Amino acid sequence: MIVVTTDSVPGYRTDAIFGEVTGLTVRARSALANWTAGWRSIGGGEITEFTQALQESRQEAIARMVSDAQARGGNAVLGMRFETSEIGQQWVQLCAYGTAAVVLPIPAGQPGATGQSGQMAAQGQPPRPAPAPPIDFQPHRQHPPHPPQR
Repeated sequence: MIVVTTDSVPGYRTDAIFGEVTGLTVRARSALANWTAGWRSIGGGEITEFTQALQESRQEAIARMVSDAQARGGNAVLGMRFETSEIGQQWVQLCAYGTAAVVLPIPAGQPGATGQSGQMAAQGQPPRPAPAPPIDFQPHRQHPPHPPQR
């Protein structure tokens, strides 16, 4: 899976767009970690407990976003971004989001090709992922009419 923060992948052409994909994780803040971090922040420097937790959260959010893109039939995520916010004062939400797409390498010698895309194209186009399964949409049920009121 190709994941980029740009709107396109150099040396690849965008063949299909499947829409926004997201990966979300919510973590509880630890009172002990907050207390430890408070003391550590007095002296300055990195707060390794928070750094490690944030790095793990980012990796988890990316993995969920990639899974969402694969389920929709994509082999790439374009324009990937992170958003972090607090929920109350106890939880931190981290969201990775982007656009699921199918990208195909441009063969060597064609405009826009790169060395890498030329090699990928020479090995054969990557298999096109299967389209995402249709959403099982159920229209609203018709409820029986209310009995007449007297």
